[in-house]
Amino acid sequence: MTSNTTSGNVCPPPMKPASNGVFQGDHPLDYALPLAILQICLVLVVTRGLAYLLKPLRQPRVIAEIVGGILLGPSALGRNKSYLHAVFPPKSLPVLDTLANLGLIFFLFLAGIELDPKSLRKTGGRVLAIAMVGISLPFALGIGSSFVLKETIAKDVNTSAFLVYMGVALSITAFPVLARILAELKLLTTSVGRMAMSAAAVNDVAAWILLALAVALSGNTQSPLVSLWVFLSGIGFVICSILIVLPIFKWMAQQCHEGEPVDELYICATLAAVLAAGFVTDAIGIHAMFGAFVFGILIPKDGPFSGALVEKIEDLVSGLLLPLYFVSSGLKTDVATIHGLQSWGLLVFVTFTACFGKIVGTIVVSLLCKVSFNESVVLGFLMNSKGLVELIVLNIGKERKVLNDQTFAIMVLMALVTTFMTTPLVMVVYKRKARVSDYKYKTIERKIADSQLRILVCFHGARNIPSVINLIETSRGIKKRDALCVYAMHLKEFSESGKSISEDEEYLSEFKQKTASDESVIYEEKIVKDAAETVAAIREFNSCNLFLVGLRPTGELACALERSDCLELGPVGGLLASQDCPTTASVLVMQQYHNEVPADLGPVKEEHSPDGDTESA
Repeated sequence: MTSNTTSGNVCPPPMKPASNGVFQGDHPLDYALPLAILQICLVLVVTRGLAYLLKPLRQPRVIAEIVGGILLGPSALGRNKSYLHAVFPPKSLPVLDTLANLGLIFFLFLAGIELDPKSLRKTGGRVLAIAMVGISLPFALGIGSSFVLKETIAKDVNTSAFLVYMGVALSITAFPVLARILAELKLLTTSVGRMAMSAAAVNDVAAWILLALAVALSGNTQSPLVSLWVFLSGIGFVICSILIVLPIFKWMAQQCHEGEPVDELYICATLAAVLAAGFVTDAIGIHAMFGAFVFGILIPKDGPFSGALVEKIEDLVSGLLLPLYFVSSGLKTDVATIHGLQSWGLLVFVTFTACFGKIVGTIVVSLLCKVSFNESVVLGFLMNSKGLVELIVLNIGKERKVLNDQTFAIMVLMALVTTFMTTPLVMVVYKRKARVSDYKYKTIERKIADSQLRILVCFHGARNIPSVINLIETSRGIKKRDALCVYAMHLKEFSESGKSISEDEEYLSEFKQKTASDESVIYEEKIVKDAAETVAAIREFNSCNLFLVGLRPTGELACALERSDCLELGPVGGLLASQDCPTTASVLVMQQYHNEVPADLGPVKEEHSPDGDTESA
């Protein structure tokens, strides 16, 4: 029979879930539920407040969450023992860690959804080379730095696991954090943004494989066969998931159609499957998050199914549960353990090694791949961002007793510094192509007020439609006539993922494949040799209702069609709006977004056509 009393220390009794209230003599902070509510509210207030303060510096929210976790832990506010034992008592940490890990499981599931295996297979040789060198050199330097740490502050750790953990920690690139940085800097659709996202996606997959190896090596047993069985079981789990779970997910996705709500049964079944996958990988001995990440990758990316999953759980996970993970990390981080010249010197050494391996390695391989020097330097800085994924690696290492308190604190500060420096360095180094032009307001001129008015209405979601309808009704005026034609366009914002950044050829190929058996859709390509044939081909479609054209298409034919009187419409749009092409269709000019002043825009006119209809541009 075992006793709960060991060496004079009594284990605290488990916390009851809810109190009877202060009027019956119960203190709310002595019970799990009210204490968890207080902890969550405190975390949200601190992290959101820091995010607001750091917003002028254009830092990703993960910086505020990391700093907030450290401030709430023993490094700052936790130095007051009364506060620490009242708000974050040791007996409450299992509940907090459980909620944090639940948030982590679903966050990794979302991260897996954002990774498209098809786009990874289509990754070019240049991006693949940047990703491989960008992870190989820092991994080798991480192994080298681990020997220095092992001789100084990490003498009693598992050597093989420590080497792999340090290699992964220094070589990893935080894919979600990188996406937020690129979105904040308006670089997602640029060439350097596409290369960075693709390389980070490849880097992420390789890092998770290496982390699985590190987890397998960090078991409590000394037998290498056990680590081998854990790793092989993880591979077996992935294979079984592909053979069994993937067809089920594909079937679910096929049952979900565009424009229709996704059945709640499919959402619940998928979330339950994610938890079951976490249970299996945890039982194997890897980590529950690996199963969720694998299932996220297996979710089909085509159709509304994946988007519905993200929409249902993203706000709850990213906004409420995930910040708890940063606090859980902050409670384990004590900056006070970094004391003395040796410890601070090791912090500088590790930070320099991490930056040197990532930045220099990426720059060199990018230059060899004939990327411009400016974009190569920007790529190096972008690939050096770490953030949340780094904390996941470090927390697993601390739980497995591979990283002690001092090493853990050094690595957390290294992750904070490398992520914080990314945005300002990219803003200083990256040079956009200047577009010097003046802005001129554009107006609509109508010769005949009673002619049909065509309006292109853009909306983001169903909740915007009532407001749009009210606006249209107001725009009609007091004369309720049938002289209004509305085109509705559903706008979808670029998600912070690699699958949102694809080339036009991929979209055309996918479009042709999807509509091959649809008789209502006709896809046709015509080859033209000169401007005359181009004009003739365009005139064949003068009965269409809407033309979508690019503002600045490239090539000799585009130059031949250039018209000085309609610069704001581009060469093709200018042709359609001219008298040479008598069409009554609307022309929608598509232009890639740039974060500069738009080009010189003149007035947009509607001309009354001979048949009584209008011609709008």
